[in-house]
Amino acid sequence: MTSSPVNGGISFWYAREGTPLPREPLPGDASADVCIVGGGYTGLWTAYYLKKAVPFLNITVLEGRFCGYGASGRNGGWLYNGIAGRDRYARLHGHDAAVRLQQAMNDTVDEVVRVAVAEGIDADIHRGGVLEVAHNPAQLARLRAFHAVELAFGEKDRVLLGARETAERVRVTGAVAGSWTPHGARLHPVKLVKGLAAAVEALGVTIHESTPVTEIRPKHAVTPYGTVRAPYILRCTEGFTAGLKGHRRAWLPMNSSMIATEPLPPSVWDTIGWDGRETLGDLAHAYMYAQRTADDRIALGGRGVPYRFGSRTDNDGRTRPATIEALREILVRLFPTTAGARIDHAWSGILGVPRDWCATVTLDRSTGLGWAGGYVGSGVATANLAARTLRDLIQQDSGQAGSTELTALPWVNHKVRNWEPEPLRWLGVRGLYAAYRMADRRESSARTPETDRLARVADRIAGRRG
Repeated sequence: MTSSPVNGGISFWYAREGTPLPREPLPGDASADVCIVGGGYTGLWTAYYLKKAVPFLNITVLEGRFCGYGASGRNGGWLYNGIAGRDRYARLHGHDAAVRLQQAMNDTVDEVVRVAVAEGIDADIHRGGVLEVAHNPAQLARLRAFHAVELAFGEKDRVLLGARETAERVRVTGAVAGSWTPHGARLHPVKLVKGLAAAVEALGVTIHESTPVTEIRPKHAVTPYGTVRAPYILRCTEGFTAGLKGHRRAWLPMNSSMIATEPLPPSVWDTIGWDGRETLGDLAHAYMYAQRTADDRIALGGRGVPYRFGSRTDNDGRTRPATIEALREILVRLFPTTAGARIDHAWSGILGVPRDWCATVTLDRSTGLGWAGGYVGSGVATANLAARTLRDLIQQDSGQAGSTELTALPWVNHKVRNWEPEPLRWLGVRGLYAAYRMADRRESSARTPETDRLARVADRIAGRRG
């Protein structure tokens, strides 16, 4: 590399689009029918669907910085059908209930694309599906098991690929197999969130930015500028939930980091392929995720420093140099012809992780408090399904409609226990990811189909299994 990458500045996506002009903060005490805390995908989609369903509703969105400042403006641009917690929901509510949840996620990919077209949002959406690859015998065994489970949950159009078939899609060095689903698309996260915010405002929803909410209680959202009173207060704060009074241990803010290369020339793409522009992931325990952007860069991410003591969040996406170098090493290992490519940008963001790794949607009918999130990195599509579910729950509670297919899904009103107090939380998460990285290193050299024992133990401790 001939120069240092831009580090932070929210994200590469904002570097290309520019940060938005700030909307006015809350001018003082106010009232609404529905107050939504958080101006990311969950909050904006919820405002959109509620206002579409009941146009006379007075809806206010409160955002601490600006819409899309959090994970919605920093993610890897994977619009796909994965949802956190599906296997646990199958155990708790039965296989058929989890199949319905999965089908709803499959349909959600189509729904996001449909609304983007209807609202004229050009978010660089390309429906190339999702390709996940294996690099060694242990990953291959997990890939085959994963593929079989997805088929069992109704994904009949998923395809298992051998090494040659995988390379025909993307020539990932060392890939021995792949699993591809059509239920996915690449997109530009910031173009989507900006377009969605504009569509919500055009419907008549009020958005106040630079308005951090410090406390949520029944019928009240408290900010430094005043309090919004509403029968329904909806918490849509994902990884920033820990900053609210009384929620420090609710959802853990997990850190994820990304890099973006310079635009790569045709000669490099000739060696890589990737003409279908699939979103790309792998079966490592400390997994990577990537996309080929609309302007022919590779944007690639993975875990850097997974967690900061006390559930602290980052400083506008700044990323440690060691993390940037580790991600660049992954990039070059997967695609050796990128060795001389410049890294233009590096950034980080946080995602919400519940203690049992299950995404949830809840409306407490006794208090009017609702929330959605805990997406564990799968929020681009899941936020849309959560928003439509919150819409239906509110309409049901207010007597405007009855139960729906969405309100009957197994993730609705799921209860999750809190994370452990510090320093146990910090020690546990740092230890878990150290174990996952060690397991990946051991699997790469062991040449056995068995998942490393360290990873199995880490999964049980983390609550990701069972």
